[in-house]
Amino acid sequence: MFETPENDSISPALRALLELFATDLADVKFPDVDTAVLGESAAHVREKAEAVARAQAALDAARHALNESQESLLQKGQRALAYAKVFAEDDGELGAKLEAIHLPRPVRKAGQAQMEPVGAAPGNDDNAPRRRGRPPKLRPVANLFTDGNGPDGAQDEAVATLQS
Repeated sequence: MFETPENDSISPALRALLELFATDLADVKFPDVDTAVLGESAAHVREKAEAVARAQAALDAARHALNESQESLLQKGQRALAYAKVFAEDDGELGAKLEAIHLPRPVRKAGQAQMEPVGAAPGNDDNAPRRRGRPPKLRPVANLFTDGNGPDGAQDEAVATLQS
């Protein structure tokens, strides 16, 4: 009489009680409580659990749609920002305002798209503005294990000369 699916919303102890009232206590009637009353209450609980599952599925779908919309807006925003920066090349004030805007990069995953909220501060260095200017020159370091007489001897000598 009482089903026991894997994800039943009725606790195992209550299921055991319902099973007892369906079998051993089927003919016993207490005031306001018998097999029929318990069965109706259990069916009501399962209906509410199904409504919750449907609402959860709708919420999950709505969240997925929201994430897709946010991703689309972010991509369009990044394109708009790039166009606006080119447009504002001759306008220093507008260019400065545009340079102050740092949009997060979109996250593309096979499953669910996740991204930082558009208003959030950048959390990693990928979103930080790049340093301007030329990177510092790196000086070559002489190889400590060569004596300068091998095939790279001339190069080792030149490196030693540069370091001194």
